[in-house]
Amino acid sequence: MIGETFQTLDLHLGRADKAYHEVILFSEALDVQALDDFEKVKVIDSFIFRFIKIQDLMGNKLFREVLQALGEYQSSMSMLDVLDRLEQLELLKSAELWMDYSNLRNVLTHEYPDNREEVLEGIQLALKVFPEMKRIQRDMRKYAKNKGLLEDK
Repeated sequence: MIGETFQTLDLHLGRADKAYHEVILFSEALDVQALDDFEKVKVIDSFIFRFIKIQDLMGNKLFREVLQALGEYQSSMSMLDVLDRLEQLELLKSAELWMDYSNLRNVLTHEYPDNREEVLEGIQLALKVFPEMKRIQRDMRKYAKNKGLLEDK
């Protein structure tokens, strides 16, 4: 279960990482006009799609699976309860920060012609957040292996 989730995360992280590095190449010139450049938009969309998938998979599946495997998850736990427990286990720096990532996900999924500046800010923030999400995934994998929750391959 956890192993399959990590495999799926690896797929999304690998693809997001490629798009991330492409976007970084032109991120200094990233402005609302860039959102009209079809080639740039393809790369940005690819990054955003994978970013959202990663955030969803970690927040809605992996975190609960890890706590479940540790015997610490209860179905009555709210998302904030899950995040607080992961923070106590030092797997997240801050539950509040992860909630900010969820809010960022919402900004990135609602692109309307009249909020291009907000979408652009969301893209720039996602570029800053992505390395931290990769670090969280690495730390969670290491923790899961150390606790015997994940088989070594």
